[in-house]
Amino acid sequence: MLPTNEYVELGNGGYYVAGTRIGLDVVVYDFRRGRPAEAIFEAYPSIGSLAKVYGAITFILEHPAEVEEYLKDQDRLFEEVKAQYPMSQEMIDRFERARKEASETPLS
Repeated sequence: MLPTNEYVELGNGGYYVAGTRIGLDVVVYDFRRGRPAEAIFEAYPSIGSLAKVYGAITFILEHPAEVEEYLKDQDRLFEEVKAQYPMSQEMIDRFERARKEASETPLS
């Protein structure tokens, strides 16, 4: 289990940018793709402040092993949902493409 801080909180079975419905995984994947904090904030203004984006990124960098484990858990849950609620091949392909792109740039 990941720790939390003023920028990242646990809720609804997942980790979120504190005070928002923006999943930590969204920030992780955008950050891994090289998207700067300013662009992440622009894409998700409901985060509330650029400082919160930087706080979430700092959290990600300070806990790389835990974040990686969390992402693996999220992938496992996705596979369970996919098995329980079959989706069209087109939908599966879109999800798989997004997951592949996100995993191509691991945290160092």
